[in-house]
Order: sequence, then structure tokens, then C-alpha cells
Amino acid sequence: MLYGAQVSTEPALLRLDQPAGRRLLAAAVLGSGIAFLDGTVVNVALPRIGGELDAELAGLQWVINGYTLTLASLILVGGSLGDRFGRKRVFAWGIAGFAITSLLCAIAPTIHTLVGARLLQGVAAALLTPGSLAMLQASFARADRMRAIGAWTGMLGIATAGGPVLGGWLVGISWRWAFAINLPLAAITLWLLRTAPESRDEEASGELDVPGILLAPLALAGLTWALTAWPDTGASATTVGAAVLGVAAAVGFVVAERRSRHPMVLPSLFTNKVFTSINLVTLAIYAALSGSMVFVALFLQVTAGWTPLAAGAATVPISAVMLVLASRFGGVATRHGPRLPMVAGALLLALGLALLARSPDQPSYVLDVLPGMLAQGLGLSMLVAPLTGTVLAAAPDSHAGVASGINNAVSRTAGLLAVAGLPLLVGLSGRAYADPAAVADAYRAAMWWCVGLVLLGALLTAVTLTGPAAEPAAQPADADGVTNP
Repeated sequence: MLYGAQVSTEPALLRLDQPAGRRLLAAAVLGSGIAFLDGTVVNVALPRIGGELDAELAGLQWVINGYTLTLASLILVGGSLGDRFGRKRVFAWGIAGFAITSLLCAIAPTIHTLVGARLLQGVAAALLTPGSLAMLQASFARADRMRAIGAWTGMLGIATAGGPVLGGWLVGISWRWAFAINLPLAAITLWLLRTAPESRDEEASGELDVPGILLAPLALAGLTWALTAWPDTGASATTVGAAVLGVAAAVGFVVAERRSRHPMVLPSLFTNKVFTSINLVTLAIYAALSGSMVFVALFLQVTAGWTPLAAGAATVPISAVMLVLASRFGGVATRHGPRLPMVAGALLLALGLALLARSPDQPSYVLDVLPGMLAQGLGLSMLVAPLTGTVLAAAPDSHAGVASGINNAVSRTAGLLAVAGLPLLVGLSGRAYADPAAVADAYRAAMWWCVGLVLLGALLTAVTLTGPAAEPAAQPADADGVTNP
């Protein structure tokens, strides 16, 4: 060896047909699945939590939104920390923290302590969530990235939509088990992660964007508080003050990011039309998904009188369809471009929500619920993998963690605002969540609002995803230079 010659210390890129690649994919899926599972399980558990802890609707909204608030606010920090200090390392920190805070949720004696534990749980989720996709983007060979993201999406369908089945069964025993189940899942994830390669952005600075870290949660907390409190308090000084504070902090956040030397949100990413437009599509789609899931769980249990297990099982077709088809549509987007599957998927998703909106107070599962669930599953299978892959491909690989963090923050913020704002839009407040007639009326109105949001996402995709971004991805070459078919 010649003196001064440099030896590369970069790990070889993984392939999906390798054991190491499959272990990394499994760790990413299971780790992200814990966070997704927790969100869907809590939706099913809300009526039982409200009854046992004597909580009003605002308290139950904060059981969801306390978690989403810190997750959405800090997920950008999580992505940035992963880029700087190692995505595998920060992902593992998040998994361990999620296990500890899940235990705190499981033993919470009051609604206030449960909300506090959920706030902490969101901090842990903010560390692990962006790392899963960033590890896939940085660790897999380019030819396998879209397939890996598609497989990640499909298998996460089990946690996202199938989670309520497990949750419904656990809630039938005690809602506390819905949180305790995270402990063994976290242990398995850490075991799978032990041999995964590390990746980071070697050019990233070690400095943190302190103004951004402070202003982001302040903006979201102010807006969420105002939307949640408005149905009960109206335009009180506290509610209006919270709204003004939230808007001012949001403006301050944008200004701070533009002036910061090391911003959490790189302004340069938003000069890419595709990155900006697909994040707007994400905002519309995930607001509809989060809001509709909460109202479906309430409607089936409170109005229709279904058990938590039956209400959770109603969503199984979504996960089954996504498990089979999501990875395939990731390949379709790679070969033919993302625009067509994304638009078609959004339209099918809107159709599924519209079918559910027409359900009678005592619905037949086969006639009134199943068709809407199947349409949603097919629509999401066509939509989610191309959406995720497109927004990541629009950013440089060195900023994969930040790009993933931004897109995740947008999706979580969408859910946060939907859960806080939809009850206000449809007139549900106080203890009305226990009134079958009130829930039925609110459910139908909320579902039509969600249909409108999805159609907006379809329109944005059709109008903005044009030109090279809508074309098939270039076929990457293997290490030996041979182009993959």
C-alpha cells in the first residue's frame, strides 16, 4: 500500500436480497410501526380512557395531540440529529425512550398525567421516526430504494390500520395494555438494529438551531390549544391569545430559519417545486387520514355500539390491501413516474371516505363499511410509496434525514390540526363524544370535510407534479456498471 493512500471506511450499500438488508428493513418497519401502532391504538381506546379517567372531549383530544404536538415540533430536530450524529444511533435512542415513556402512559393515574406522559412519548417518537426512512435512503443501493420504501409502506399498513385490531383486543382487557405492548416490540427492534450500518451527513454542523427548536412547538401548541378550546370557550381572551401567539411564533419560525446559519428546515429545499408541492399534498392527505380515523373509531363504538375489537377489526382491509400492493405500486412509480398513481390513489381514497360518510347509524359491515375500507386501502397503496419516494428523491442524499423529518413533520402537523380542528368544524365538544346522535351527525360532516381535503391533494398533484419529476426514474447501474432492467 502506498504511503498516504486513503482507504474508504464507508459501508457497502445494502441490497434487499441480502440478510443485512432484510434485517435493516425489519428494524425500520418495526421501529416506525411502534409509533404508528400507538397512534391508531389510542384512537380505539379513547372512549374507555374517557370513562375511566372521567375526561371531557378536550382532554381526550390532548391524549392524541399531546403526543402529536411534541412529535411534529421536534421531528425536524430528530432528523437533523440523525444526519449529524448518526441515524442508527439516534433511531436507537428514540426506540429506548419510547419504551420508557410508554410505561409511564400505562401507569398514568389521571388524564393530566397521561397527557404529560404522551408529551414525553412524542419527544422519543421524534427521534426515531425520521431515522427509519433516512436509514433506508442512505443504506440501500439506489436500485432498491423505492422497493424498500414500498415494502416499508406496505408492512407499516399493518401497524397503521391493523393496529386497532390489536388495540381493540387489548382495550377490551384494559386500555393500559395498549401502551404496555410497546415494551417488547421496542426490545425486538433494538435487537434487529444491532448489526445495521451507520450513516450520517459528514458535512453537517454540530450546532443546533435553538430558535427553531423553541418556536416550532410554541407555534403548534398555540394553534392546537386555540382550536381545541374554541368549542367550549369561544372567542375568549385565552383562546384568542393562544391563536395569536401560535401565528406569531409560526411567522417567527420562518424568519429564524431563513436567517439561521444551521437551520432545522433548510430553506434551499423549498426552492425545489416538487419538494414543496408534495409536502402540501402530504398536508392535505394526512389531515384527512388522521381526522377520519378518529371519527370512524368514535362512530362505530358510540353510535353503532360496536366493541373496541369490532371497531378496530373494521379497518383490517386497509392493512391487508396495502401489505399486498404498496410495494408493487412503488415499482410502478419507479418505472412510469409518480404522477398517475398518486392522482388515482387520492381519488380512490376520497371515494372510500365518501362511502363511509354514507353509513347509517347501524351499519352493515359488508354493505356499508367494507367497500369504503377496500377503496381506502387500494388508494393508499397507490399513493403513499410514490409520495414518500418522490419527496425524498427531490432532496440531496446528504439531507435525507432533514427531508424525511420535514415530510414527517408536515404529516404529523396535518394530523394535529385535523384532530384539534375537525370537532370545532362539526360542532362536537364537552361530553358529546358519548352521545350516539351527536357523534353520528359530527361523523358524517367530518368525513365529507376529509373527502374535500383528499380531493385538494389530488388536484395539487395533478397541477404541480409535471415535467421531469413526473417521468420514470432513471434506471440506476449496479456496481459493475450494468443497468438494472
